[in-house]
Amino acid sequence: MMPDRFYPIFDSADWFARLLPAGIRFAQLRVKDRSAAETRAEIARARDLCAEAGAVLVVNDHWEIAIEEGCGFVHLGQEDLDEADVPAIRAAGMRLGLSTHDEAELDRALGLAPDYVALGPVYPTILKKMRWTEQGLGRVAEWKARVGAVPLVAIGGLTVERAGGVLAAGADVVSMVTDITLNADPEARTRAWVEATR
Repeated sequence: MMPDRFYPIFDSADWFARLLPAGIRFAQLRVKDRSAAETRAEIARARDLCAEAGAVLVVNDHWEIAIEEGCGFVHLGQEDLDEADVPAIRAAGMRLGLSTHDEAELDRALGLAPDYVALGPVYPTILKKMRWTEQGLGRVAEWKARVGAVPLVAIGGLTVERAGGVLAAGADVVSMVTDITLNADPEARTRAWVEATR
């Protein structure tokens, strides 16, 4: 079981401090291009904020620091997976989420018995340049049929207005970044997401 159907992703613990009070129960910290010390500090702060709020923290990529800092959930992209020690992650008792974009990646992910599989981008995304075009709702339904009981996280170009259709297509969880962080009122947008997914 997943902690929630609403799964925002933030690049700083500052977002956790600001938005956890708006009702977030499940969120990812994706720290990029920071020193090891800064990354560790961000992870530790997000861990403590989530613990205080009763929310589940997922650490993107930095699985070694996540283990050392006592975090319980890590997310790996396909490139991260190439370098990760999955047996060590499992031995530490951590849950594992994996990104997928095509059939080969999905087969690889399912072979590792993940706690969730993410599919993206469902819609065009401005977050980062990707070699995959939008997957669409048909692919969401196809992926859910393939993964069965494994929770399916949909990501990429998601908005509150699109959430219902994505969940109806088969996603168990909806994940987003810029729809909140670039919004003029991130607190109000977070509350709208909470209302739309519960």
